[in-house]
Amino acid sequence: MSILTEDILVTTFNQPPDPDKLVAHLHRNYPGATYRAVYEAGYFGYWIHDALRERGIECDLANPLDIPTKDKERRHKSDRIDSRKLGREHRKGDIDIIYVPPPHYRHARTLIRTRQQLTKKQTRCKNQIKALLSFYGSTFFDTCPYSHWSRRFIQTLQELELEDQSIRISLDILINELLNLRQSILWITRQIRALSRTPLFTDDVRLLMSMPGIGTLSAMIILSEIVTINRFKSLDKLAAYFGIIPTCHNSGEKEADGELTQRGNRYLKHIIIEIAWVAVRKDPALLEKFQKLTARMKKQRAIICIAKNVLNRIRYILLKKQPYVSAVVE
Repeated sequence: MSILTEDILVTTFNQPPDPDKLVAHLHRNYPGATYRAVYEAGYFGYWIHDALRERGIECDLANPLDIPTKDKERRHKSDRIDSRKLGREHRKGDIDIIYVPPPHYRHARTLIRTRQQLTKKQTRCKNQIKALLSFYGSTFFDTCPYSHWSRRFIQTLQELELEDQSIRISLDILINELLNLRQSILWITRQIRALSRTPLFTDDVRLLMSMPGIGTLSAMIILSEIVTINRFKSLDKLAAYFGIIPTCHNSGEKEADGELTQRGNRYLKHIIIEIAWVAVRKDPALLEKFQKLTARMKKQRAIICIAKNVLNRIRYILLKKQPYVSAVVE
């Protein structure tokens, strides 16, 4: 931890992430001063930010990737060097401060992200079951007459005869894990749907669901992540937050756009592309545009263009507070 004034570095020292201890240290050693804190966003979330502000200290969060770094600091990295660098750049005003969402939106975001994490675990569990059976030469997935992962499919999987009891035990453990995950996902989905009907979300959820491809869950993901559309001054800034802008490599007279940037909100990038694929099947205007795009580029690149078009419509809906009206294709 480093303490700086407007002109000099005062001290660097170690201290646990305890807001009360920090506030006591500041008041004891620097009484009457105006305090302002900054720390890197990450593991500790927003609770330190909230605690310091409650105690009368302005606090900002910085993206570690956006902090200007000298070559020497990059080659000789330590907590001591990082804290001094963070304080120096914050004092200069060269750090873009991260937006801190209100508590209710944070709590909703946590619930929705937990569901997404459980869904990933469910997919991994299904792949483990398939890998286990494939390892022993089973053709169950090719020959079972029921739809994959339906109730009858899982029941048949539980009754499957295997050559050894150890394989049976391993398979049963994975099946039980899958069933527990499905139950948890069902329960948390109900909680999210109930949350979508609260005054904080209900009107915007209804507006977003008027657009093809957007259901309750996808609407809640968007709203909990962006919080308010008004904090994005343009479509480009919103697209950058969603991570659907290409990397750029320009030198002299050469200009080249690369793959999608790795920056942006990974939860939103995934969902906006999913929405775009559904929208081109349900919206005639978007389908026509998609077909024109695929005539001169690959479908994967075309769907990114559609995703940005969808995002523009989402922005319009939330700004104007008007439901979506599909364009008429002549």
